[in-house]
Amino acid sequence: MGPRAFPRFLLVLLACWASVSAQAGTIPAGTTPVVATEGLNSTKPVPTTLRPVLSSKSPEIPRASRPFSGPRPAPITDVAALCVCDLSPAQCDVNCCCDPDCSSVDFSVFSACSIPVVTGDSHFCSQKAAVYSLNLTADPPQRVFKLVDQINPSIFCVHITNYKPALSFINPEVTDESSFDKLMKAPNGFSLNAESGVSTRLDAPQTAKYEYGVLLQTSDSFLRFPSPLTSSLCTDNNPAAFLVNQAVKCTRRMNLEYCEEMETLSMAYYSSPRILRLPDFTLQVPITVQSIVIRSLNKTLTRLEDTEILRVSKQGVVEAGHIEICTNVVLEVTYSLTYTDAGEVIKADLFLLLGAVSSAMVPLQQKFEIYFIQQNTKPVPLSGNPGYVVGLPLVAGFQPQKGLTKALTCQLVAQKMKSLLKGQGFPDYVAPFGNSQAQDVLDWVPVYFITQTSHVKDSCQLPVALTVEVKWTKYGSLLNPQAKIVNVTANLISSSFPETSSGNERMILISTAVTFVDVSAPAEAGFRARPTINARLPFNFFFPFV
Repeated sequence: MGPRAFPRFLLVLLACWASVSAQAGTIPAGTTPVVATEGLNSTKPVPTTLRPVLSSKSPEIPRASRPFSGPRPAPITDVAALCVCDLSPAQCDVNCCCDPDCSSVDFSVFSACSIPVVTGDSHFCSQKAAVYSLNLTADPPQRVFKLVDQINPSIFCVHITNYKPALSFINPEVTDESSFDKLMKAPNGFSLNAESGVSTRLDAPQTAKYEYGVLLQTSDSFLRFPSPLTSSLCTDNNPAAFLVNQAVKCTRRMNLEYCEEMETLSMAYYSSPRILRLPDFTLQVPITVQSIVIRSLNKTLTRLEDTEILRVSKQGVVEAGHIEICTNVVLEVTYSLTYTDAGEVIKADLFLLLGAVSSAMVPLQQKFEIYFIQQNTKPVPLSGNPGYVVGLPLVAGFQPQKGLTKALTCQLVAQKMKSLLKGQGFPDYVAPFGNSQAQDVLDWVPVYFITQTSHVKDSCQLPVALTVEVKWTKYGSLLNPQAKIVNVTANLISSSFPETSSGNERMILISTAVTFVDVSAPAEAGFRARPTINARLPFNFFFPFV
């Protein structure tokens, strides 16, 4: 580098140093902060001027880094009048340098300022800051007050504001009896403070497809899924969400005389909505009734044929002797929605359980369920959620066999009878709960296979019986215990038969048995120990008798 290039390089360094010092300092270059010192006899502000930057040419701000034009965030609070340590009204708080009740005499005995800096909203890139300090070298000591422009070092800060309501909190409307009923009837949730132009909505976000948790939209509002909220009573305005499987039970108060007027007991209330294929889309998917089961008062179930579904009448009151019965009341509702991997609902099926309700069944308990099935997939049947339900099959799995070796005639017959007793696909594992997932292999219970044989010389050992013992226990809380399988043992019993020549036939009886053994430990409810009252009478309680 030649001698002529040195001054130009020095000028560039000075320009860069001036730019950094102007941005990194708490007080911009060329500004005059207000500095006030308060002593025993003087409270006049003392102006100070910063030294200008030693540069012959002011650095030019690059075009890409220039501040955007627009309104600066106006301060909501005057930091000079804000004092967070002023706790005592009409009294001077110790070491509170911003307390307006403190005089110069009080400042002279302060040891330090408890709150040295008072700022407004820290999200702004530039804001006013009140700086308090004590000049202990003065005689007497004085308080020093500065009002400066503070620069936020964070790269995520508010530089320009064009949304005035965002600078303050929204004042919500105070609801009364009339406005509360109006807001509850609104299908899209609450919408408050319309004057400020800001609305608080509870509806789902606008998306081009259904995503997890998005409310299922219908032609009028959303798909209603009654559920218990604050109590066991059914809340009909609860929305159903996409890919959120639910199964709930709730009670409903009803009067048998007016059961015909309650639409929530009618089949049409659950089959009439039309679901939108996509959010805010015009194409609709009708809800098709796939099955209707009628339950009588004595709990017998009758499934209607496809031709009889269209002839099901609305619920109504009939008299059976001295008893009033409301027929065709919806007891259980099951929605089955089929969707694509693109988040589109293409099919909606409905399964209903209707029944007769008498006064002894009031309040009525209803059950609602909704589940989602992806297109071109088959749902996995469950036997409980999570505990097993009585009457449903055990969830089992097996491993493919490696193959068989060639054996003699007796061994082939024994293998044939063993496969006959075990059946096709005898399981190697059993799920502990009715809703256990197949990928959780370590949680599954292995099936222990035991073979019992009696060794007799010159005889053929053939299996004649298979007994399966399933041990289960009650798992969970005392209020709602769940059935959990803990052990499964299969015992194959063989007997000895004399070997016969080819062509002779023998009839052999075989049997199978399955037993369930409850191995639950006695439930011990945990209660808190009774409080002990350690009361002592005063020594002169029986005075003057004793």
